[in-house]
Amino acid sequence: MSTLLHIDSSPLYGRSVSRELTAAFVTQWKASHPDGTVIDRDLNATAIPPINAEWVGAVYTPEQARTPQQKKLLSLSDSLLAELEQADEYVIGVPMHNFGVPSVLKLWIDQIVRVGRTFSYGDGRPKGLIVGKRATFIIATGGIYDAQTQMASFNFVEPYLRSVFGFLGVTDATFLTAGGTRVLNQGHNRSAFLAPHLQTVQTHAQTFQGEHV
Repeated sequence: MSTLLHIDSSPLYGRSVSRELTAAFVTQWKASHPDGTVIDRDLNATAIPPINAEWVGAVYTPEQARTPQQKKLLSLSDSLLAELEQADEYVIGVPMHNFGVPSVLKLWIDQIVRVGRTFSYGDGRPKGLIVGKRATFIIATGGIYDAQTQMASFNFVEPYLRSVFGFLGVTDATFLTAGGTRVLNQGHNRSAFLAPHLQTVQTHAQTFQGEHV
């Protein structure tokens, strides 16, 4: 039985392009995996505090030596890590905010990048511990940041996510981008804009799933 971790990070909800596209992915996944499990994690509905010195201290304290307070500090991180470890596949919705990822997604990443849990160092070199997973990142950007375009150098979303998840061992990653969403604020028909992106997501989801059936 397969498990899909579905993460959304857009604050726009009903107006969000990335949320609509991840929802289409999940619908297709459920159709292909009637016995599968979907874990939904809405980062805008999750209170994720920034890490602080106490949190870092707790992480680097051996588990058996942690105080009750340290265990409490790591409880949310432990829960988020359990979701990450349980799932076989990930689909993550990411709107571009100021050329990078949303702050809530960065807070989530800070909670799941943990030495001894998602990465380790051996012989002075990092080793990712989240292996055998597949990830699809569905990105929505107001402008066009495709390779070879004038604004390509401003896109810090895909390079960052590819680097972070690759560091953790998730190297099987696909990035699907709906660029130019700002036209929706200028009266462009939403259905017409989304149609090709929905088709791309659904086609990828079918291939993505077929290899796991």
